[in-house]
Amino acid sequence: MTNLSLLILLPLLTALAVLFCRDNKQIRLTALVGSLFQLIVSSSILFSYFGERAAGNNSQMLFEARYTWYEAFNIEYYVGIDGISIAMIMLTSIIVIAGILISWNVEKLPKEFFFLLLLLSVGAYGFFISLDLFTLFFFLEFAVIPKFLLIGIWGSGKKEYSSMKLALMLMGGSALVLVGILATYFNTDIGNSIHTFDILKISQQHISIEAQRIIFPLLFIGFGVFTALFPFHTWAPDGHSSAPTAASMFLAGISMKLGGYGCLRVATYLMPEAAHEYSWLIVLLATIAIIYGSFATLMQKDLKYMNAYSSVSHCGFVLLGIGMLTKTAITGAVIQMVSHGLMTALFFGAIGMIYERAHTRQIDQLGGLLKVIPFLGVVYVIAGLCSLGLPGLSGFVAEMTVFVGSWQRPELLNRVATILACASIVVTAVYILRAAGKTVMGPITNEHFLHLKDAAWNEKFASILLIVAILAIGITPFWFIDLISADTQIIIENLTRGIVSK
Repeated sequence: MTNLSLLILLPLLTALAVLFCRDNKQIRLTALVGSLFQLIVSSSILFSYFGERAAGNNSQMLFEARYTWYEAFNIEYYVGIDGISIAMIMLTSIIVIAGILISWNVEKLPKEFFFLLLLLSVGAYGFFISLDLFTLFFFLEFAVIPKFLLIGIWGSGKKEYSSMKLALMLMGGSALVLVGILATYFNTDIGNSIHTFDILKISQQHISIEAQRIIFPLLFIGFGVFTALFPFHTWAPDGHSSAPTAASMFLAGISMKLGGYGCLRVATYLMPEAAHEYSWLIVLLATIAIIYGSFATLMQKDLKYMNAYSSVSHCGFVLLGIGMLTKTAITGAVIQMVSHGLMTALFFGAIGMIYERAHTRQIDQLGGLLKVIPFLGVVYVIAGLCSLGLPGLSGFVAEMTVFVGSWQRPELLNRVATILACASIVVTAVYILRAAGKTVMGPITNEHFLHLKDAAWNEKFASILLIVAILAIGITPFWFIDLISADTQIIIENLTRGIVSK
């Protein structure tokens, strides 16, 4: 029997083991071995999941475990996974090991750095496997403080301002989520006036449309803050640009996906009637984020700020897919969450490695890097091509699926939003190709660059791991679509019941 709790215990035990290490070599090896075990366990869960489905197990959630935490309020440690969950788990395990490898030579307080980095993964795994709303909220909060400390201590630039802004805005979003969860709890009745936090049981309840109209915005906006929902996105550019490389990879690659997952799994799934009523607003805000993020990125001169604003735009595709409420669009939103997580982790990793060598992130101060650090130059270009949606890479599959699903909604607003979102690809191509041309192509602009060393073994391993995952979705997307198809259908069926009950 697959034990999902290992996903929480492994990084937690690894983090504790790091605290007892005596030197930097032990710290690094302990963190690396622990992250490798996370990847092995995640992969075994994926194969076990496919095996169960192939054997005819059609349960909505697999590998469930349930333990009572606080009986008086019916709070349970209740975990289980479906295809969407396992996609997020695999994303997390890949970025964890890549982030640790990229941070191999961190010198400032390495023990504390890796400890906090591993705690972030505990929160992510726990969030993605939770089927109890209270447990889900617990793990959502679990990761906020490590983010604050990683930026505030190991960050650069306006790190104190950025870390405080990130923490306050994410806690504000969490407060909205908490109020929404409690309102959901008190509007359920599973018999004898007993309330529940059980997501599966709540999905079978009929919460009144009046209550949904109040609860849905609380949940969607609360989770939306984590995924840079416009206009609550302002923490993202400052947070990403000031964070150390691995923390940037975690923030954009994993933490922003907590918000998208919550918007889909909790807000949209549990409040289907309100989801239809607010669909137009979600589509409008997502479209603004896509267009605004694209043009804001175009204005950036710092590589990290460029990728940070680009993340606002790309996460807009996630929210656009969710807001369209069609199966194809929601499938595209899930693919975009994974694709953007891999791509932006690769992008931030490449930028961090370039900065360590060139000591600048200013686009106009770089140039000709492909001649002296060819591996890192190629990695940067691949990340950029994925971002602009080159066929054969995961970004193309994700964005095209969102566009096709969005076009299935015939309303004028939805058609205009789809056209504008498609048009944003042109802007993306402009800033990606311009940045790549100025940083890695052309003549060498600084004699110091002639002495730069290319990627070390750990940096190559991390980059190749992320590139392989991007290619696995971009070249052969059907296995991934099959993984999540049945579960997106369940969400659509719940949304359809919402229409019927209106």
